[in-house]
Amino acid sequence: MNRLTKIQVWLPYTVSILCAIMFIYAATSKLWDFQQFEVQLGQSPILTTYAEWVAWSVPVTEYILALLLLTERFRLIALYGSLGLMTMFTTYIILVLNFSDYIPCSCGGVLEDMGWTEHIMFNIFFIVLSITAILLSTSGQPHQIQVS
Repeated sequence: MNRLTKIQVWLPYTVSILCAIMFIYAATSKLWDFQQFEVQLGQSPILTTYAEWVAWSVPVTEYILALLLLTERFRLIALYGSLGLMTMFTTYIILVLNFSDYIPCSCGGVLEDMGWTEHIMFNIFFIVLSITAILLSTSGQPHQIQVS
């Protein structure tokens, strides 16, 4: 296996593991203090009406994506899902920052302690990782990791 092929195989795999860890951590943090998460979503200027539904669907979606990211058969579609979810989270933050007087943080764990600029940069980092992994996964022929 040449160097480019190794990168095409291992980078998407590594990105998938990183994204899965991030989604598992984020979902678990939200569920750990679910009442606070739901209350903060209810205070959102955009999500108030949908707070209860969103409070359950976000962590469930994060867990499902994490599982799919760790499953080779579904990895590419999960990378697209990861890209979509992180793009939605980032768009939401930017909208709330620009069009609302009150900005609740409904993130959990360490992410809750980040400032908004750091949070956006964190999200953009994972967006770039997902795009890179998607591009590498779709260039040329499909590659599978061989475990021997």
